[in-house]
Amino acid sequence: MNKMEEYLTTKQVAKYLQVKPLTVYQWAKTSKIPAVKIGRIWRFKRDVIDNFLENKLEDQKKKN
Repeated sequence: MNKMEEYLTTKQVAKYLQVKPLTVYQWAKTSKIPAVKIGRIWRFKRDVIDNFLENKLEDQKKKN
């Protein structure tokens, strides 16, 4: 896998998380999801997104 394949677009992350692309954009803009903005384009590193999800799951388990 080359370096560019490690980064996802907003649409790819939306599909992966099963939410709308606008939701991902809003989360990125408000730092609710880890992302890097390059010019006008948001990019998301897949392993960082996976870690983000794992942390969210752990937080939910602690609350319950």
